[in-house]
Amino acid sequence: MAKTSMINREIKRKKLNKQHGAKREALKKIISSTTASYEEKIEAATKLQKLPRDSSESRQRNRCELSGRSRGVYRKFGLGRNMLRKATMNGDVPGLRKASW
Repeated sequence: MAKTSMINREIKRKKLNKQHGAKREALKKIISSTTASYEEKIEAATKLQKLPRDSSESRQRNRCELSGRSRGVYRKFGLGRNMLRKATMNGDVPGLRKASW
């Protein structure tokens, strides 16, 4: 199990991203726009800098849904390698089974 504080931090980041995500995208669009004036771009950049850092999507980390482990997480299943193995052995993951030959 991962530390509870790390799991809570990740939940906070998801919440902040949901809250400020649209605003971030709009400001980024203004900054990269060719039609916007220099002053508008500077203003948009300062507004973007004032948003919380953790609201950026790139600050989030993939974590296992069951254990909260941050390393060895399979995106397709949303589980860490250990939990995926347990689920596979229990037969909870359809179409996936342990390789043995």
